[in-house]
Amino acid sequence: MSTTTTDHTTAAHNAATSLLRFATAGSVDDGKSTLVGRLLHDSKSVLTDQLEAVEHASRKRGQQAPDLALLTDGLRAEREQGITIDVAYRYFATPKRRFILADTPGHVQYTRNMVTGASTAELAVVLVDARNGVVEQTRRHAAVAALLRVPHVVLAVNKMDLVDYAEPVFAAIAAEFTAYAASLGIGDIVAVPISALAGDNVVEPSAHMDWYGGPTLLEHLETVQVTSDPGAEPARFPIQYVIRPQAAPGVAPEHHDYRGYAGQLASGVLRTGDTVTVLPSGHTTTIAGIDALGTETDTARAPQSITVRLTEDIDISRGDLIATGPAPEPTKDVEATVCHLHERPLRAGDKVLLKHTTRTVRALVKEISYRIDIDTLEQRGDSQELNVNDIGHVLLRTAEPLALDRYADNRLTGSFLLIDPADGSTLTAGMAGESFAGAADRTAQTAPAAEEDWV
Repeated sequence: MSTTTTDHTTAAHNAATSLLRFATAGSVDDGKSTLVGRLLHDSKSVLTDQLEAVEHASRKRGQQAPDLALLTDGLRAEREQGITIDVAYRYFATPKRRFILADTPGHVQYTRNMVTGASTAELAVVLVDARNGVVEQTRRHAAVAALLRVPHVVLAVNKMDLVDYAEPVFAAIAAEFTAYAASLGIGDIVAVPISALAGDNVVEPSAHMDWYGGPTLLEHLETVQVTSDPGAEPARFPIQYVIRPQAAPGVAPEHHDYRGYAGQLASGVLRTGDTVTVLPSGHTTTIAGIDALGTETDTARAPQSITVRLTEDIDISRGDLIATGPAPEPTKDVEATVCHLHERPLRAGDKVLLKHTTRTVRALVKEISYRIDIDTLEQRGDSQELNVNDIGHVLLRTAEPLALDRYADNRLTGSFLLIDPADGSTLTAGMAGESFAGAADRTAQTAPAAEEDWV
């Protein structure tokens, strides 16, 4: 086989096996569940028994055609109310790519669920009703996507059939959304006019919009460039568990002195012989060996789950971080942008638990610097509390030093959760550093922490 033929075969294989994680979001009644159902149905990703169940349920409701929204709205309350409440994950594939879809709720009450679904997404599809245009919830979804550093955003202008497939309507909505998203720092924005109900421009090109020369939604999902090279990123390896067999003398002698550190490689590549830094202690050592699935290997790439052995016996425990390259400076003063998720407000002076990777420490909310107005992106410093769905900027003081990257540099080791210490409920999702891409870096000018038994 020639080299050229081999290269083409490899490229085709990589394209077919590449994975895209994406999330959908849209206001109530914008047709998001119908869009997802249409995408699954027209890409032939629906099993026969699933389609038969949807057809049966649709007939019971007096509908002649199958209601494709029922493919994703699985909860009884969702079907009864015609809304999406929980995040629904769907797995499907085409000959060109594999997909993990997070269908997130559109109602303002469930904006926090979008944070969950979009936190690992590489692309977000924001749906807009062509009759209503860009509304407050559209701007909120764009802001959440920008806040979570989702690199690609698709504006799907739905229900074009209800505005006679008019190009000016689409152009005006696309221009307004693009300008707003660009002000948030979103770099890649693609607008697609669709009708999820009729199937226009979802999987197949529309015969009613010959003025549109761009890709269908599925074509864009199949071709958008989202692959990254783990080797280009500094390695970050949070320790989840210390493996120390402690075998009795004469029993499994090969494991008698075994000491390994297990976890999932969050980013980058680790190799035997690499010089690494253990944080927050700052000790430097060398990787003696790497075990993956019970087999020794020379190299591990994110997101592999591995066990690392080091050349020196260092005091390392769960929550410590093994890092290469420029390592984050451990600190007790955390400056972050947060999205508050709980009905109970977050207030300055609150005592919380902060969970960062595998490490959980006590923390104090020292200051709520400002709340971001979703409409104007203005920073409002007139409140000392954040309510549910609010996005704001906070200063925290932790009881122990944390090795956080800037969220803009590493989405995994730059994120954290604030937890209620009383009942364990999740209060707030946090991202270390400034809010949106393009925002100027600021150094927190924090006064020395008060003597608190909490921190």
